Amino acid sequence: MSKRITLTFFLTLALLASAACIWRSGRDSASSSDQAAANANTAEPSPEPKRPTARFKQPDQGDFVVLHEPVRDQKYAAIDQQIRDEKLLEKAADKLDRAFIMPRDVTLKVKECGEANSAYDPNTHTVSICYELLETYYRSFKKTGIPDDAAYAKMFDAARFVFLHEIAHALIDVYKIPTTGSEEDAADRCSAFINITQLGDDGIRAVYAAADALTLESKDSELGKAALADDHLLSSQRAYNSLCMIYGSDPKKYKNIVDGKYLPAERSKTCGEEFKRTAESWSVLLEPWRKE
Repeated sequence: MSKRITLTFFLTLALLASAACIWRSGRDSASSSDQAAANANTAEPSPEPKRPTARFKQPDQGDFVVLHEPVRDQKYAAIDQQIRDEKLLEKAADKLDRAFIMPRDVTLKVKECGEANSAYDPNTHTVSICYELLETYYRSFKKTGIPDDAAYAKMFDAARFVFLHEIAHALIDVYKIPTTGSEEDAADRCSAFINITQLGDDGIRAVYAAADALTLESKDSELGKAALADDHLLSSQRAYNSLCMIYGSDPKKYKNIVDGKYLPAERSKTCGEEFKRTAESWSVLLEPWRKE
C-alpha cells in the first residue's frame, strides 16, 4: 500500500466519531450495492433517533490509547513510520475520547498480523486492524474488474465498517452492555447504526462496501461445519443485514436496493422496524457514556 493510501485510511479513522463528516467526495460504481447507491436520491444523512435524557453520566476513568509495534516484514516499514510521524492513530483516539466516557483504557493499533483479520481482545482491551485485511479487501474488489482507485476507495469504506464493528465489541465489553443474541450481530448493527446516522454519505458507502465484501467472501467460502458453527452469521446473511439497515433507514430514498433485487422484497418488509429497534436500542445503551 502506498503512502497516499495509508494516510487516507487513517484520516478516515480520525474522523469516524464526528457527526456527518465528509472526507472524500464522489461515488464508486461497480458492484450491485454500488448501483443501488448510485440510483438513490441524494439527501441529508438519516437523522439519529431522539436521544433519551440520561438520569446520570458515568465517571470518565479511561481513554483510547495508541500502541505501536515493530513491524517484522519490511514491506510495512514505510507505512509504520508514516503512522508514527503523522500521529494518525493518536488523532483517531482523540476523536473517540471526545465522543465517549470510558471506564478504562482501550488500546488501538493497526498492525501486521500474519493473516487477514481484525479483532477486539477483551483480555488486553485492544482493538486491532491488520494490514493484511486491507490488502485482502483491495484484491477482492479489484477482481470485480473495477479500476485501482475505485478498489482502494471501497477498501477504505469497508475498513471503516470493520473498525467500528471492533469498537462496538470494545464498548459492549467495557460498558458491560447486555446482549440477548449474537454479540457479532450486535456489533455489525452498531457499526451500521453509527455509519448511517452519524457519518452521512461516507457512512452509507461504508455499509455498502461491507455488504459487497461479505458477498464476495460468501462466494469464495465453503459451507462446512466450521462456517455453520462460527459465532458470526454467514457472510451472505451479514451482507443482507447490512443492506436491510440502509433500506430500513429510509425506504423511499433507498428503494433501488429492493427494486434492483439486491435485497429480497420479502425481507425488506421488516427492515424499517429492524432499523428503528437497532437505532433506539443503541441510543439508549450509549447515552450514559456519551460526552456530547
